[in-house]
Amino acid sequence: MRIGDAAAAAGTTPRALRFYEQRGLLRPPARSASGQREYGPAEIARVRVIRRLLAVGLTVDDLASRPHRLDLLAEDPPRRCTADPGPETYAPVVRARLATLDAEIARLTDLRTKLAHHIATNGADVPSA
Repeated sequence: MRIGDAAAAAGTTPRALRFYEQRGLLRPPARSASGQREYGPAEIARVRVIRRLLAVGLTVDDLASRPHRLDLLAEDPPRRCTADPGPETYAPVVRARLATLDAEIARLTDLRTKLAHHIATNGADVPSA
């Protein structure tokens, strides 16, 4: 199927498919005689996995660090990435992402505390620079 149909089947846009290909998350698809991209069920399944992982908080860079592992999750039924343990699993990537999120939550919590304290002691007045 062509890029527009493939994007619709995967719940995304043609632009996203080209972006995933550019970033190495999606292998370059076969081309028709006229040079148009042609996608099959395997590519659609992989794009769905990519979208699910992005939706739970991983980044494109996180996924690009281990693109070969995406195939495990795209299988039917999906295999757990931890079924083949090692340094190439997503486990260290997920742990690093969680640490980044925890640090950002701590930073924002501190910022909120400071702002709430400022309002409590100074009202809504903004300090002059």
